Amino acid sequence: MKSFDTIRSKIVSREILGGTLREKRSEGKKIIFTNGCFDILHRGHIEYLASASDLGDIFVVGLNSDRSVRRLKGESRPAVDEESRALTLASFEIVDFVVLFHEDNPSDLIRVIRPDY
Repeated sequence: MKSFDTIRSKIVSREILGGTLREKRSEGKKIIFTNGCFDILHRGHIEYLASASDLGDIFVVGLNSDRSVRRLKGESRPAVDEESRALTLASFEIVDFVVLFHEDNPSDLIRVIRPDY
């Protein structure tokens, strides 16, 4: 698999992610979850993502969709489109999965993921 394909394969739907995480959990893996807009990525994001990934075995990042970011931050946002933001996050070695969500908060997604942290 080429590098870009490997990065792209980390971006998954919540349905696929739910099944994959059930399998990982049955192997005794600890699931870590965080979320955000990650619109203008900066050092603080990277430090916080690195710290979160250290808490377990499988690190999942929920990403607010463009539609959700507009509702939360205004019509002029996001500065970077959802596909580009997802690819950037997925390119980080510490991130195992990226999943988009359209809601203003990730509570429905959290019920699917059932993270340990």
